[in-house]
Amino acid sequence: MTDFLDALARVPDLLAQHLLLAMSALVLGIILSLPLAVWSARVPSVGRIALGFASLIQTIPSLALLALFYPILLSLSTLVGGGIPALGFLPSLLALTLYALLPILRNGVTGLAGIDPAVIEAADGVGMTAWQKLRLVEAPLVAPVLMAGIRTAAVWTIGAATLSTTVGQPSLGDMIFAGLQTQNWALVLAGCTAAAGLALAVDALLGVIERGIARRGRGGPWIAFGLLALGVVVALLPALPVRQETVTIGAKGFSEQYILARMIGHRLEAAGYRVRYKEGLGSGVMFAALTSSDVDVAVDYTGTIWTNEMKRTDTPPRDAMLAAIRIWQQKQGLNLLGRMGFENAYAFAMRGDRAKALGIAGLDDLVAKAPELQFGADLEFLERPEWKAVRAAYPIRFGSAHAYSPTFMYRALESGQADVISAFSSDGRIAADKLTVLSDPRGAIPNYDAILIIAPRYAKDARMIAALKPLIGRVPVEAMREANYMVDRDVGKVTPDAAAQWLEKRVGLQAVAQKPASRRG
Repeated sequence: MTDFLDALARVPDLLAQHLLLAMSALVLGIILSLPLAVWSARVPSVGRIALGFASLIQTIPSLALLALFYPILLSLSTLVGGGIPALGFLPSLLALTLYALLPILRNGVTGLAGIDPAVIEAADGVGMTAWQKLRLVEAPLVAPVLMAGIRTAAVWTIGAATLSTTVGQPSLGDMIFAGLQTQNWALVLAGCTAAAGLALAVDALLGVIERGIARRGRGGPWIAFGLLALGVVVALLPALPVRQETVTIGAKGFSEQYILARMIGHRLEAAGYRVRYKEGLGSGVMFAALTSSDVDVAVDYTGTIWTNEMKRTDTPPRDAMLAAIRIWQQKQGLNLLGRMGFENAYAFAMRGDRAKALGIAGLDDLVAKAPELQFGADLEFLERPEWKAVRAAYPIRFGSAHAYSPTFMYRALESGQADVISAFSSDGRIAADKLTVLSDPRGAIPNYDAILIIAPRYAKDARMIAALKPLIGRVPVEAMREANYMVDRDVGKVTPDAAAQWLEKRVGLQAVAQKPASRRG
């Protein structure tokens, strides 16, 4: 119960941002849908095209639609010389607005088409103009049906808004995604409860407006509308300008990244910056966000940049790779501050007893046995260049392959649903679960030194560089494994923030008190 109450403390700020995003998308959806519904009702060919497009949008998974807006906005920003944010609020707003169109548009068209022709003839008979007919006759008759569509769109939008976390927009999805990754079920429950409560509350208020319109009520609809407007105004308060400078810290979707992001945040808060977090980002999205300064600072890995961004297939020595990456990033305005002190490399792992029974010690041994085995990978690995490099070096063909979030990938191995997984060398679960890490005698997998990168906006900021320099070379892999396991273990788990504070003490960094002014996105 205590964990749940602690999780609820994170709800207010995220709930406000969630409401602001969902209501903005709903309002924009209404603004676009209403004239389109009128046009569609008047011209059947337009209606077929508009409803077909809106229906097509619904067939695209929400997560995919959000992801698609990122490269589109990034390209558009490049085309016009910058200034268009490709992460955060804008792509989330656009994607959710498209999802809101169908129920509003369909109900509007259905309502207009269902009006008794005699009523329209009577309006024409008294000499009403098209605008007068729409405003005085059609709109009042269609309003109850239209409100039903708006209610549906509101619930859909609030639910889909949880996925905006993946493109860096803070929402209640932050709690859900982080809780799933770290198996903090109190966090998941608090996020889901808050999202469901918000959807029910908005739906209830819109229901009051709908019934008031149908019964020609006066007071009730306006009170409900006022409450909705008040909620949006309150949600806007955290977005008001503040005197402190805000730095955006990026993180991918696994425990280590959450912990390191908090370590960075503590250092920057102590230096006087206001911080916010954009977490759960994919590798490609986060690096592009760094280059465009949508994210100001983040930890990435040399092997990821080498293969994914630089498209290199060779595996040079560690120092040579870092030097080449540094030169390449400088051309893009980034400041590669240095190595954190540990490596988090991809490594194929098996349960120790299973590997011993099958006589598998390295990837060479795995080749013959692979067709009989099931492979479990993290969400990115099967599409990454590293997997292609491994298959080129070793003709591995597994019986089946499935993608999991990192935490559930280890669960699949433990339960026997997977025989081999694409593990991470800095993960504390390797030792705790007594896993065997398979050797890579042909050197197909590059090294993955954790490196701290500052975006162009702060690349030469002496105050930020001074604040973050103590992190360079400071974190040994053993300490990182312990911190990761503190978050991932089943019993006695702690939050990423608490693990970051423990890690700071473990490596001899001065503990930093959190400041209440910081935004926990």
